[in-house]
Amino acid sequence: MISASNVALAYGKRVLFKDVNIKFTPGNCYGLIGANGAGKSTFLKILAGEIESDKGDISVGPGERIAVLKQDQFAFDEETVINTVIMGHQRLYDIMVERDAIYAKAEFTEEDGIRSGDLEAEFAEMNGYEAEAEAAVLLNGLGISEEMRHLKMKELEGGDKVRVLLAQALFGNPDVLLLDEPTNHLDLKSIAWLEDFLDRFQNTVIVVSHDRHFLNQVCTHIADIDYGKIQVFVGNYDFWCQASRLIQKQKQNENKKTADKAKELTSFIQRFSSNASKAKQATSRKKLLEKLTLEDMPVSSRRYPWVAFKPERPCGNVILEIDNLSKTIDGQEVLSNFSMVVNNGDKIAFVGDNGLAKSTLFQILSGEMEPDSGSFRWGQTISPSFFLKENRQYFETDMTLVQWLLQYAPPDEGESFARGFLGRMLFSGEEAMKKTGVLSGGEKVRCMLSRMMLSDANVLVMDEPTNHLDLESITALNEGLIAFPEVILFASHDHEFVSTVANRIVELTPRGSLDRLMDFDDYLASADVAKEREEHFGGECAMAV
Repeated sequence: MISASNVALAYGKRVLFKDVNIKFTPGNCYGLIGANGAGKSTFLKILAGEIESDKGDISVGPGERIAVLKQDQFAFDEETVINTVIMGHQRLYDIMVERDAIYAKAEFTEEDGIRSGDLEAEFAEMNGYEAEAEAAVLLNGLGISEEMRHLKMKELEGGDKVRVLLAQALFGNPDVLLLDEPTNHLDLKSIAWLEDFLDRFQNTVIVVSHDRHFLNQVCTHIADIDYGKIQVFVGNYDFWCQASRLIQKQKQNENKKTADKAKELTSFIQRFSSNASKAKQATSRKKLLEKLTLEDMPVSSRRYPWVAFKPERPCGNVILEIDNLSKTIDGQEVLSNFSMVVNNGDKIAFVGDNGLAKSTLFQILSGEMEPDSGSFRWGQTISPSFFLKENRQYFETDMTLVQWLLQYAPPDEGESFARGFLGRMLFSGEEAMKKTGVLSGGEKVRCMLSRMMLSDANVLVMDEPTNHLDLESITALNEGLIAFPEVILFASHDHEFVSTVANRIVELTPRGSLDRLMDFDDYLASADVAKEREEHFGGECAMAV
């Protein structure tokens, strides 16, 4: 168990938390949510003891151990993978090191014998003899092969380092587990394994994630950071969405009833206060009016951008024809004789563990890259708009956001139009005069979405558009694409996003592709798809979004 009592934190005039009182109990998984900048990661660091709050206390059960998913990928570069995992239980690792040092001595003294006996007893109590086996199970579940376990961390790719650090956090059955974005760099198989692990985990879990599907699968409670407070809801993320909207609507309805009643009383008082026969009633109503109070509606930190794509014209019968596209990059063949026909009404999610293949395909379709062989043809009625993963070339200017947006706006529109449009995309007031060179990753994504909305395109091509976005922006984009009536080609690591938008799945693998007219969850559950993947691709490809 871990709890916070009267915790407060502010940076200058900006208050993150004020008088937070919350208790996280064993057997539950808490999803910590809130807008970008609300303080989710900061609160995890306060719980972990990595930073101090301005006031208040954090309490942990006696003798309980907290494990944290480390964010520094380079902190363990000189350690082996297996040792890095075991270091998740620092006391156990220290005993192992001291014990091995004693046994490595050329001369073994009586004192060494006594000390080694004490260490062996503590080692056994901590289940130390199973440590390497437990670490191996965790690494295997997260996709780290046996051959990699005795490599040094510095020899691993960044994504594999993150998996090892996740295994480190999970190691040794910690009493409190703090996870900040644990699904980053995981494929679907590893995410499913982690979901199952957390479902069976008996202690306390507090997790920050932008993956709505993951939150729905693992969370028993949602801890919502907003209005400088943290409010706990029982249930998963979808339940929180429904409950929070209902609470907000109830408050608004109550305020509206109060305002309407006040208006009615005021009108009566004004009409009859000078009428002797009605004076008593007017006085009575005046007293009622004085008792009426509108409940303050605090300003939420949670903001949703306005995302709506409106095609200028519908697509014709011919959308896109791709014929035997091939492309090799740095000696790696990422596309091999890839062919497909895009049909009217298609919402195609491109999936698979090779992100380079998806990005390469989209770059070829946009004209930013030439294929080595093969061809493609857009239909005469088609006007595609592209959101590519690599988009920094759009922001290498000294323009303000207003100037930048007007490049893509109708020619007769001016600054007031740009400011209004940017305001709906959460760039209000002076933020609209920001220079493009200082934008954050999430701000650049919102700018690129604005550009796409202004294009009036009837085909949207999007490569990882949810990267860098908070849950509110992801939700707004998700709803905007569900409402889009024409064709979408996209790739995303967000399971919920893919499953609610796509009606056709194309899986790209090093040995070919699979193409099915079905939604994502049906695709994952299809025995037919699994059999074909095994027959044609040898089953070595881990399916990932």
